[in-house]
Amino acid sequence: MAFADLLEQVGSTGHFQIMHVTLLSLPILMMASHNLLQNFVAAVPSHHCVAHTNLSGHLLDPEDTLLISIPLDQQGRPERCRRYTHPQWHLLHTNKNGINMQGCVDGWKYNMTEMTSTIITEWDLVCDMRSLKQMGQTIYMGGVLVGAMIFGGLSDRFGRRVLLLISHLMMAVAGTCAAFATSFSLFCLFRFFCGMALSGLVLNSFSLIVEWIPTRVRTVVGTGTGYCYTTGQLILAVVAYNIRDWRWLTLAVSLPFYVSFLYSWWFLESARWLVLNKKPDQAVKNLKAVARMNGRRDEADKINIEMLQQSMKKEMSCSQISHSVLDLLRKRTMRTITVCLSAVWFSTSFAYYGLSMDLQKFGVNIYLIQVIFGAVDIPAKIIVTVSMSIIGRRISQCAALMLAGITILINMLVPYELQTLRTSLAVIGKGCLAASFNCCYLYSGELYPTVIRQNGMGWVSMMARLGAMVAPLVLLIGEAVAWFPGFIYGGAPILSGIFAYFLPETLATPLPDTIQDAEESGLVSHSKWISRPLK
Repeated sequence: MAFADLLEQVGSTGHFQIMHVTLLSLPILMMASHNLLQNFVAAVPSHHCVAHTNLSGHLLDPEDTLLISIPLDQQGRPERCRRYTHPQWHLLHTNKNGINMQGCVDGWKYNMTEMTSTIITEWDLVCDMRSLKQMGQTIYMGGVLVGAMIFGGLSDRFGRRVLLLISHLMMAVAGTCAAFATSFSLFCLFRFFCGMALSGLVLNSFSLIVEWIPTRVRTVVGTGTGYCYTTGQLILAVVAYNIRDWRWLTLAVSLPFYVSFLYSWWFLESARWLVLNKKPDQAVKNLKAVARMNGRRDEADKINIEMLQQSMKKEMSCSQISHSVLDLLRKRTMRTITVCLSAVWFSTSFAYYGLSMDLQKFGVNIYLIQVIFGAVDIPAKIIVTVSMSIIGRRISQCAALMLAGITILINMLVPYELQTLRTSLAVIGKGCLAASFNCCYLYSGELYPTVIRQNGMGWVSMMARLGAMVAPLVLLIGEAVAWFPGFIYGGAPILSGIFAYFLPETLATPLPDTIQDAEESGLVSHSKWISRPLK
């Protein structure tokens, strides 16, 4: 009897699994709110320098005051970062060039018709300080990167449940502190901790879901949790539309994690992890609890340590060896998996956040474009789910990445004036990247064995966050070389799509528990690929 058979004995798709997966998926609804929060709390309203106030007793209407104080740009709008050194009275009659200019020494005036407050208006992150907006998102993603490095290893050592509890509490507290930050530096610090917490939530929630469900429903469940993130994007648009102040918005997307922290005490630790970490007594206790919740009390009475140890005899013998992140590279198959998945996760995240984190560039209402960008995930994930179940994970992953890259590169050739077409192509590309994310989350969990799954997921998550960190910085380069961001955002997915083709197929295969299981699975997949007849 293997562990999968033991799980069937206690009920693999019963009331416990339904409740377990549902409660683990609920916080995912709010993860998108934190990942994409920058689009709203750091929205840049139209602005210009504060007009001159020393007008020598002249009473002018606001339009004339603006005319003699602020020069116009090429589009006929007040310049954002300069004003005349002195009021130019003669401009009330004519407009001349060659007049002395100065920076916005008295501050800026913002158009607050859409927002009541953002971090941009709070700390004047415009003109010479405008790069700090992208830096803030990079710092947040840096937190996600550090969290992936830390939580991946710790949860393999101390268990998924306790790290999940810590992550929920950290997200709630750090998000609350960010909402009340008194400086941009403090805001970035607390957002960094939010990023760390998000990594812990993603890694441990995914592992607890995968390790308590059977192989046959992994695709459906994985897609369902992906739709929670999609729904979260729509929720963010609705919440941000109704809460226009950045402090209240940040607080609103953080408070739900206090609730999830409280109910997370109910979760049961993974029985697989308990056995492999020499805690068979607790594993038996958890399996009995699952059997009773699923209405199989007779089966619960049959479970004992001997039965459990027999079902995982092979896995336990292999687990006597301590594992580290180096095991991701020691064996040939594991090395191939890690290198290829690193490329897939990096490029998917890099292009995804490159498209998603600058909604104002599309010239469309940011609440509407957020809804469109979120809604496109629905058909995209349906298509990739069907594809993964029929033609397999590997081809689905390749196709999603290739299509995303090609769409982004085509968009570079579309004239800027055709905003509707450019936005439509960006939406299609974003949908393909969402499909790629949906595929690689499930695919990676199936490729890495239980003994190093958290190390593996932590590593690829770290690569994804590295991509997300770099994405905003590429936008800064785009201010000097306009075509550069689109070329990089489109080229990276195409290149990683080639890497994905060399991964083993996992469709309808048992979840590997040991490195040896993964090696054998990889060798079988590789031999099938080599032995295919040429047509």
